[in-house]
Amino acid sequence: MEEKRRHKRLDIDVSVQLERLDEDGVTTLKYCHVDVTDISRSGIGFNAKVPLDIHTYYDTKIQIWTKEVVDAVVEIVRRTDSEEGVYHYGAVFIGMTDTDALKIDIYQIFNDL
Repeated sequence: MEEKRRHKRLDIDVSVQLERLDEDGVTTLKYCHVDVTDISRSGIGFNAKVPLDIHTYYDTKIQIWTKEVVDAVVEIVRRTDSEEGVYHYGAVFIGMTDTDALKIDIYQIFNDL
């Protein structure tokens, strides 16, 4: 299978809060807490018990291993349904500061040691 990821994925224990962004710029006040399965500089994989539509955008608050909160906008690009009522998602970061992306890179460096 051909690897399509641009950056190495890291298994990490972080928490994420999602808030949907609508097309007209209005934020939907629907919060969803998810379990992250992996994260990289370019995207995030997670499990959630609620169905989210592909090609929708979410404002996220990701609490990383240092307890800092990283703000980013993600687009849901993949969804796999399971029989247990849990969905697995793949999302790409479309809005994240370089400083916050660097925090993920630094974690990867220490993880590779």
